[in-house]
Amino acid sequence: MCTFSVFNSQTLNFSISQFLNFSNSQTLFKKMTKPKRILGVDPGTNVLGYAVLEIENKKLKLINIGVVRMKHLKEHAEKLRMIYEQIGAIIEMHEPTQLAIEAPFYGKNVQSMLKLGRAQGVAMAAALAHGLLIEEYSPKKIKQSVTGNGNATKLQVSRMLGTILNKDLSEEMEDATDALGAAVCHYFQTSSVLGGMKKSKGWAGFLKDNPNKIWKP
Repeated sequence: MCTFSVFNSQTLNFSISQFLNFSNSQTLFKKMTKPKRILGVDPGTNVLGYAVLEIENKKLKLINIGVVRMKHLKEHAEKLRMIYEQIGAIIEMHEPTQLAIEAPFYGKNVQSMLKLGRAQGVAMAAALAHGLLIEEYSPKKIKQSVTGNGNATKLQVSRMLGTILNKDLSEEMEDATDALGAAVCHYFQTSSVLGGMKKSKGWAGFLKDNPNKIWKP
């Protein structure tokens, strides 16, 4: 049994198990009340973009954005190790709980696709090692979610992200804004952005659930 003194000179007796349960509950409560953070990643073997997005009270805040440059590394294995270590370091620093990663764009160069797939896999492995939930989005899905147009240009996506976050995003951070787009896309896909409006299946279902949205002349 452990004895703890309080300010009124009275004593309270707690068993070790009770104290540990209380401590664990406090830790869990802090984790539950912390703002949600999403790590967005645009995988690459020469340049990898990343962005950390925080959501609190339905407000989006950009915590960190940047790139990992690996062009100076000659061996592909060295690049993969750097991706794993850097993603792990970013997770440990900013403590996101979810990873939104851009899916590789399928091109004609098979070797490039293999290398890009490995880079994506290593980034996902680093996230899994830290207990993150993972979701993958195609470039078209990200563009559609952010701008409403699946064929939008990178510049259009960057400008819309700047508007959403009320932040000036440099065109030099193109790979990083792609990662930010993945994070914002994930937030839109997993949250009700219509202010609590009931989600409906199809346009007919939407009108049925929201009759006040029907315009009547």
